[in-house]
Amino acid sequence: MEFKLIDYRNGIYAFDAGYVRHQLAAVHLIVDDGRAAFIDNGSNASLPRAQRALAELGLAPEAVDYVIVTHIHLDHAGGSGAYMQAFPNAQFVVHPRGARHMIDPAKLMAATEQVYGKENAQRLYGTLIPVPAERVIETSDGMVLRLGGRELAFHDCPGHAKHHVFIHDRAANGIFTGDTFGIAYRECDSVDGRPFVFPCPTPSQFDPVDWRDSVERMIALQPEAMYLTHFSRIAPPRPLAEQLLRRIDDCVRLTKQAVAAAGGGDALPILKEKLADYLVAEAQAHGSRLSAAELRELWAMDIDLDAQGLLIWARGG
Repeated sequence: MEFKLIDYRNGIYAFDAGYVRHQLAAVHLIVDDGRAAFIDNGSNASLPRAQRALAELGLAPEAVDYVIVTHIHLDHAGGSGAYMQAFPNAQFVVHPRGARHMIDPAKLMAATEQVYGKENAQRLYGTLIPVPAERVIETSDGMVLRLGGRELAFHDCPGHAKHHVFIHDRAANGIFTGDTFGIAYRECDSVDGRPFVFPCPTPSQFDPVDWRDSVERMIALQPEAMYLTHFSRIAPPRPLAEQLLRRIDDCVRLTKQAVAAAGGGDALPILKEKLADYLVAEAQAHGSRLSAAELRELWAMDIDLDAQGLLIWARGG
């Protein structure tokens, strides 16, 4: 994939992580007064891109103060250990529920293999490199770190995962949302460029009440833009939040319908079809340029994983 460093002209940069396909996962880079922080990192394969981004900005590896992850799902944190090896001054910032799994990633990899299959997980993430325990900062709700002259505030935001945080860059008034503000695959943008956001209730910690609360906490900060891992800057936040919250509610409704229709049997195929039909209808009403068949193909894996996550929630976790 071709490398391109996106400059949002507010101290925030982004580049494609090179994860699976173009514009699936973004790595964000904040730079202030010659100091740098990476937020989310995709997989080990993104490290050369991170190094190139620094080089294009005239920064040495020693300028990186923080490697931050919004949560420890490996499409966000799979390259963490490699980054820590490459950036000797960096501290690793993670929710306390996730810290031990990055220090010793064996259980994390095993859980990922259970979700994706062993061969596919190895292809996506390779060998996970442990993060040194002495370089870990565990977040607390409301914690603030300084990067150069700006403040990065960390806030707990469960709903997609219990070990999830969002980061409010107060200088740019932007929020790095991980998965809590959903997924905005840019292939689904409308003809006039409006992003389409959809929740990702996978793999096993979906909680619609917590998720709504987390989104509302973000919006209460009145951010100018959201920076999603999937995929990068979207604005204005408030109308997009309204769409996301409605779709979270609709996912709950469809899950209950599928469980009832299954009558004690396997609800997974029923829910997958309901979610696919709903996604196509929503995306086309939004003005997506993709056909129904293209939408189904693009979202096929996510629909399967989302349905599994929703049914785990419906069964009480």
